[in-house]
Amino acid sequence: MKIDVNYGICEANGLCAMAAPDVFDLDDDDALHLLVETATPDNEAAVRDAIRQCPRRAIALSD
Repeated sequence: MKIDVNYGICEANGLCAMAAPDVFDLDDDDALHLLVETATPDNEAAVRDAIRQCPRRAIALSD
């Protein structure tokens, strides 16, 4: 599944990076970056946790 981030509404508060540090990263300027573009069996649970924790609902999974 593809990880989609709506950067237009993302506040870069870092909750996703804490939930899934192998998938999301905040740089020194508080800009969010995807480290991988797809959810795999190894990271899917962490990605779904990051989606639940996002206060702006800026993260989604799509087929």
